[in-house]
Amino acid sequence: MFVVTLTYLRPLGELDALMPKHVAWLKKHYKSGLFIASGRQVPRTGGVILARSGDREALEAILLLDPFVMGGCARAEILEFTPSMAAAGAEALKKL
Repeated sequence: MFVVTLTYLRPLGELDALMPKHVAWLKKHYKSGLFIASGRQVPRTGGVILARSGDREALEAILLLDPFVMGGCARAEILEFTPSMAAAGAEALKKL
């Protein structure tokens, strides 16, 4: 499994202008099954995406196509981990 962190590099107004394209990009990768959760950091300094395990290089290429990243408004970083424990009801995460 991968945890992707997006760090905002530009003012929020610039990110908000790209938000519809960013959301469309997210939805595309939810539909493909790659992304399993995402949202804003609190405070709003970036975002977080949980992605299924698999090909790190392919994920890196997909992240380069994020409108936030393409527009120079955010930087993406990837942390890979193997879940070994999960809360009741979330056991499926250990298999991703």
